Amino acid sequence: MLILTRREGDSIYIDGGVRVVVLSIDRKGVRIGIEAPPDVRILRGEIVAQVESENRSAATGESAKELLDRLPKPTSRNTDG
Repeated sequence: MLILTRREGDSIYIDGGVRVVVLSIDRKGVRIGIEAPPDVRILRGEIVAQVESENRSAATGESAKELLDRLPKPTSRNTDG
């Protein structure tokens, strides 16, 4: 893994025409912008992990009901105002 220190406005270039720019930095985190050719797929890490998990579940034959049972239960809200 390459580890770099960058400041706001700094960028890095990745082979294949990909440019990553540090847009802003604050206490909440770092905002980055990614410029890439249209044929380059860009996915957030948590999305990749979720898809991999779902693929593993599908391969093991987990039923739709079992998948739904693992989802967080909605919280009830009082709408009486």
